[in-house]
Amino acid sequence: MSKYLNGLAGVLAGTLIFTLPAQAEKLGLGRPATDDEIAAWNHDVNPAGAGLPVGSGSVEDGEALFGDYCAICHGDFAEGVDNWPKLAGGQGTLNRKDPLKTVGSYWPHLTTTWDYVNRSMPFGNAQTLTTDEVYAVVAYILYSNDLVEDDFVLSNENLLDIELPNKDGFIVDNRPETEYPKWSGEPCMTNCKESVEITMKAMVLDVTPEETKARKVQEMIKATNPRNAPAAEAVPAAAEAASPAAESPSAVPDAALIAKGETVFKKCSACHQVGEGAQNKVGPALNGIVGHPAGAIDGFRYSNPLKKAAEDGLIWDEAALTQFLSKPRDFIKGTKMSFAGLKKDEDIAAVIAYLRSLSP
Repeated sequence: MSKYLNGLAGVLAGTLIFTLPAQAEKLGLGRPATDDEIAAWNHDVNPAGAGLPVGSGSVEDGEALFGDYCAICHGDFAEGVDNWPKLAGGQGTLNRKDPLKTVGSYWPHLTTTWDYVNRSMPFGNAQTLTTDEVYAVVAYILYSNDLVEDDFVLSNENLLDIELPNKDGFIVDNRPETEYPKWSGEPCMTNCKESVEITMKAMVLDVTPEETKARKVQEMIKATNPRNAPAAEAVPAAAEAASPAAESPSAVPDAALIAKGETVFKKCSACHQVGEGAQNKVGPALNGIVGHPAGAIDGFRYSNPLKKAAEDGLIWDEAALTQFLSKPRDFIKGTKMSFAGLKKDEDIAAVIAYLRSLSP
């Protein structure tokens, strides 16, 4: 970064502190930026890792953070929402006419991912994540692309060891030698070409999120961000003991628990449908799944490991669902389900209560 920062930055901040050397000499404005002022702006990380701060973050922590700050635009599994970018998938599509360019399929350097998340995300509230939180979010993005396991911890010490699949898919920019000389000299201003024809049209026009959607997302982030939530008020012990939940027997459906389960289930809704008219999608429809034999939803193509578990008599009772929702890949080795699992026991209990409420 230059020793001198553009004076426009100072104007935007409310004070004119510094300017470019030429402007300073000509106009007598500004002064050289101090080292501290440069450090406040100089956050970039280059492909070789220069500028990468000390820190670490796990896939498990990243999943929770991604759900809080990123999923509203990028989906719970980094699969993208509406026209917002997909961050996972797309491997093997770069040779197609409609390639899916994601961190896992297209980006060459993981440092670019870290740098972008650190400087520009979350949308509408950039640079609010701590260093460790950025490492955790990037770790979850790696996990969503099947590049690391669910117990992986990303840090400044191992980030450069991660090689993205398309690292060799780029060439050195040699345009200064091969193309720029063609543009030198006097430009042609009239009758430069005999005819002008449209040779190609954009296949997808609706690629940029609308401004109204952008404002809506910012408002939703502020409304749902746990950091903006008011502190919980203390409840007197007597009042807590007298609450309906404390008095109700466990056999009676807990409406609050079911409602919470419906909210948590949004993490699952990208792949599973429930309710009236539910159909099989990436995953099977889950109406009546509690107490149902595994692998028995009509019309869904199950993985071989799940078929084997079904043949061995697996029933989706509360105990089995609890283990599966906690660590799907540990409970059924080789399962197609890419979800890492719910980390909180209360979320698992809530989802099971919600699914039970959908039983016929």
